[in-house]
Amino acid sequence: MSGGQRILVCDDEPQILRTLRVILDEAGFAVLTAASAQEALDAAAEGSPDAAILDLLLPDGDGVGVTRSIREWSEIPILVLSAVGEEAEKIRALDAGADDYVTKPFGPGELVARLNAVLRRAAGDREEATVVVDGLQLDFAAHAVSLNRKPVHLTPTEFELLRTLIQNRGRLLTHSTLLGEVWGPAYEDDVPLLRVHIANLRRKIERDPANPHYVTTDLGIGYRFAA
Repeated sequence: MSGGQRILVCDDEPQILRTLRVILDEAGFAVLTAASAQEALDAAAEGSPDAAILDLLLPDGDGVGVTRSIREWSEIPILVLSAVGEEAEKIRALDAGADDYVTKPFGPGELVARLNAVLRRAAGDREEATVVVDGLQLDFAAHAVSLNRKPVHLTPTEFELLRTLIQNRGRLLTHSTLLGEVWGPAYEDDVPLLRVHIANLRRKIERDPANPHYVTTDLGIGYRFAA
């Protein structure tokens, strides 16, 4: 997938920075490194990376601020690195525009897989007329959904929820992001409302709603269309 794509990596721990460089080098990526928020912003502006991997905690700021600044002028995929237990910080980063996160300590395979996933999403046409994924078909124009060629009857709200998830497939969307996109800003804190609709949607499209294939959960944070 890489094809020599340039990845900006920012972490203030030299050992982690070296590890990331080795992992990405071996996966065929070209790597730009930074050890601070300002270095990351300079590299993002001057190096034209295809994606960025940012640590949440930096000596002169944080990955959330860097993400927010990059989002003012660029839509490159952004992954954040976070330590275990920083759930609130993960949510802040995702709401600021990050595409996904990887928790430390991380496995090389997981990191590369998540990076490739956000790169694929960025390369795809998010305005497709029809999307077919593992037997699930969504026709945007007709507001029609089918599963294994059999019609699935969704309410307008369920359709909008599925459309938002599938247009961002592979990306973790926080509760507040989904609520804001589907119901509007006034509903961004109404997580129980979202959970009810996710449960209803799963009953209609999942073979086993208790073990979802299409719409997966990141506990306490949000959902993603993962198929």
